[in-house]
Amino acid sequence: MNKFHTRRIVRKQVFLMGCLLFSTLFAFAQDFERQPVDAVKAVADKTLREVPFAFRAILQKPGTYFRGMNTLNLERTFPMGKPGVAYALSVINSERTSTLPMEVSHSDGLKIWLNGKVVYEKQKTGPAVVREEERDIFLENTIQLPIQKGRNELLIKSETAGTDWKVFLRPRFPKVPEGQKQDNEWMKLSIGYLPHITEEVAELSNWLVIGPFPNPDRAGLSTTYPPEEGFVLGRLYEFGGQEIAWQLPKVEILADVIDADPLWGTLYDWNYHTAGYAWAIRNLGEFTGEQKYVDYLTTYCNFMFDIKPYIGYEKYTLHRPYSRHTHLWNTPLLDFTSAPALPFIYRLRKDNNFDRQEEYEALVEATQDYLMKEQIRLPDGTFTRETPFKYTTWVDDMFMGIPFLLQSALLAKEPGERQLYFDDAANQVIGFHKRVYDPEMDLYMHAQYSERPEVKLPYWSRANGWGIWATTEVLLYLPKDHLKYKDILKIYRDHVDGLVKMQDPVSGFYHNVLNRPDSFEETSGTAIFTMAIARGINQGWIKDKEYRPYVLKGWKALDSVIGEDGTVSQICMGTMCTEDVQYYYKRPVVKDDSHGLLGLIFAGIEVQKLLNN
Repeated sequence: MNKFHTRRIVRKQVFLMGCLLFSTLFAFAQDFERQPVDAVKAVADKTLREVPFAFRAILQKPGTYFRGMNTLNLERTFPMGKPGVAYALSVINSERTSTLPMEVSHSDGLKIWLNGKVVYEKQKTGPAVVREEERDIFLENTIQLPIQKGRNELLIKSETAGTDWKVFLRPRFPKVPEGQKQDNEWMKLSIGYLPHITEEVAELSNWLVIGPFPNPDRAGLSTTYPPEEGFVLGRLYEFGGQEIAWQLPKVEILADVIDADPLWGTLYDWNYHTAGYAWAIRNLGEFTGEQKYVDYLTTYCNFMFDIKPYIGYEKYTLHRPYSRHTHLWNTPLLDFTSAPALPFIYRLRKDNNFDRQEEYEALVEATQDYLMKEQIRLPDGTFTRETPFKYTTWVDDMFMGIPFLLQSALLAKEPGERQLYFDDAANQVIGFHKRVYDPEMDLYMHAQYSERPEVKLPYWSRANGWGIWATTEVLLYLPKDHLKYKDILKIYRDHVDGLVKMQDPVSGFYHNVLNRPDSFEETSGTAIFTMAIARGINQGWIKDKEYRPYVLKGWKALDSVIGEDGTVSQICMGTMCTEDVQYYYKRPVVKDDSHGLLGLIFAGIEVQKLLNN
């Protein structure tokens, strides 16, 4: 039996199942305790009540363990403008003996001692080199630290020519498979292991510093200054008429979000799902005619413009490498470029002559430039990533990039530019389908490793959601006479047929791993599938009688996880990709994460349209 005939039989089975369920599930539409739009309005209202769009002051305190980025921003502590030398001192306390790779970048010259032995020395002139990639930061040099069990004294000598004065250290631990805990909590970095340093002092910094010592001839690395002879607290040195003693580096005050969930953050972080949620709430406002929802998108976007200069100051002046908004600046990943730019370009397309329009235009143009010229792609133009392995194609990136391409096409004034974006969006669907779609299951695998294409990753629910959502966006906006339109419509229909077979027949939910009913029932995937199928019925892409029952049952499930106050539960938090299916089983389930709220709002709109019709 050929595949075409088999698919016809499957569709016939779907149709018969739909007919059997239709009369029962039609009653669901009449028996909802609240209409879908009222349920999602409760969710949006909770957001409007609770999101502060404001920062709180925190101290830039050190971490406990010697891991991640360690920054000595000496120019914030010592006067600049002429050559000088300073020292920084700390102690690594280790549970084991080991050789530890450590990356180092620095401005001008640097010398490092570990337990009294020189482990690094480099004379140079110029700034520190720090390279930011998709989800990591890399430094210029790598050294091997011979760590002994117990106490290891780390002394750093840094010189400046008078303009830059920074040192970056980053221990590197072996990579582990996604979901496994990295073995990086066996070394602590603290000045508390130095004699007579109190706990309250050690809480403020991992380092003591001393300087600046004169260095007029730039011979500082070869000149011995008193700190090399040993650490003595309370000793005052005089050089060039200056009094010099051990002190803490400048303790900075930072701005941070308010009441962040420890697992997923806040609804006003900078990322694709918080921005997408703002886009969703605006769509709710357009559907209901309520201006407060339309205004939420404006508030979100304008807040990002307001804070961006400060976030740049934190990132590049204070060298805070990680914050919830750090990706506002120069992150080469669709999650933090085209996807969060979606509400900005959407407003440009929908509104005219509004305040700060030039800022919206500049952000959109910069994002378009990145997407078309800098975003990493496969030879046929399909979006790809460098994580977890080079040229990994994630289904997620269908949603991260395709909707923005479509909005760019709709915004374009020139026919040629419009065609360029439409073609790119259509080709993305085809390219992803070729690599990560499993025709035997009619489902997307989470990702494909280009170097190991034979590896089949799990059918993660939300990844399939991102894929079908992006496909529906293409079908909404791509001209119907486009050469790829019919192919994409078939991709959508086949995917729907694969998905509805995965719906739990009792609860109406979809499981986090779609073909594993022993994995947990999950909200975000259920919401997106319900939205995408309802949208297909509303647009005439699929037959009402065959597929309406799955929509109604899906909405019944979703309604059960929306509390009266708008709290939404059973949302899988952010998830990386791996071939280990157990990783997906063990992902934390949280409340009110915008990963789930985003699709839920659109589901409520599309299901309400279906019921209204």
